[in-house]
Amino acid sequence: MSSVNLMAREVAAKIVFYGPGLSGKTTTLRKVYETVRPAHRGEMMSIATEGDRTLFFDFLPVKVERVGDCSVRLALYTVPGQVFYNATRKLVLQGADGVVFVADSQAEAMDANRESLSNLEENLLENGIRLDRFPLVMQWNKRDLDHVLSVEELRRELNPRGVPDFETAATNGRGVMDALKTITRLVIKDLRAKRIVPPPRPAPPPPGSAPAGLEAQLSQHLSHRQLQAATPPAATISATPVPRTLTAPAPPRVEPAAVPVAAPSTGSKLLGPTSALAPGDLFDHARAAEAAFTAGDYTTCVTACTDAVRRAMAFAGEGTLAQQAFLLHVDGSDLLRLQGLSTLPQLRVDDAAFALYVLMQVFVRLNAVGLPTAG
Repeated sequence: MSSVNLMAREVAAKIVFYGPGLSGKTTTLRKVYETVRPAHRGEMMSIATEGDRTLFFDFLPVKVERVGDCSVRLALYTVPGQVFYNATRKLVLQGADGVVFVADSQAEAMDANRESLSNLEENLLENGIRLDRFPLVMQWNKRDLDHVLSVEELRRELNPRGVPDFETAATNGRGVMDALKTITRLVIKDLRAKRIVPPPRPAPPPPGSAPAGLEAQLSQHLSHRQLQAATPPAATISATPVPRTLTAPAPPRVEPAAVPVAAPSTGSKLLGPTSALAPGDLFDHARAAEAAFTAGDYTTCVTACTDAVRRAMAFAGEGTLAQQAFLLHVDGSDLLRLQGLSTLPQLRVDDAAFALYVLMQVFVRLNAVGLPTAG
């Protein structure tokens, strides 16, 4: 179920509280609801019988702390514990990114705990997921009661894999949030491993520090180009005999020496790294993007790069952007991030540098496959 909103930099993940009937799943979710600040929680929904057992599911969207520069929104569910509601448990479990197994610590509930854990494994397998490779946290609940099994016994019977486990008392909230924080970390780690969570946007360099990476290369190249354009070559100045030019017509053999005087104007046409890679049809777009970057107009730079990328991708033929990216072997996540930048109200130098980087990558792929062909 996990989904990523690149524009909002938000990741949505689904966590299911699983376990036997009356183990404390719904009570756990209610305690989470009471603990979370109102601004970070949604409406809690529940369908229950007269015996206060969850028939369908509890749903609680909770916004938690940021991961990198992405906010994380959790959708928390519980499943009915009774065996005859297994079809409903399967439905709720579909699309889950992680599970908190809520076990009843009482000795008489051990058989129900084993049955429910086995049922969880079977239902995950039907969805093509192995429990030993899935984010899982064990919650030993009802630790506030007398005559409960020791944690060592519970681990031996229910947690041979050694996943993180917590002693909890859902009625007073002890340990509940610790279990939730841990499963959240495991889910985010798993999503990162699957390359679902986008990498953090690079932070702007501290004041006075030298730019790094692509930004440094572009800045150094463009600064060098500006210096060349502003400063005539020393040899040209010394080779031009000013007194003779002012007082008398120059001999014919001196005339060629006057040609280098035009070097400052030709120097302004030195190619930047992006325009040097650009096909002829997109040369002007690349130059416009570089000029905007040099002038510090990062919004115009990103806009020009986005337009140039769209035009460049069209050389791969008709179809969606995803199809064109597949044909050219262009990273789709980079294209999505570039599109997202165009919606931001303010852009930074690293945003513009990234846009130029994507444009150069597209040009490289076009060159590699021989596009566009000569007409």
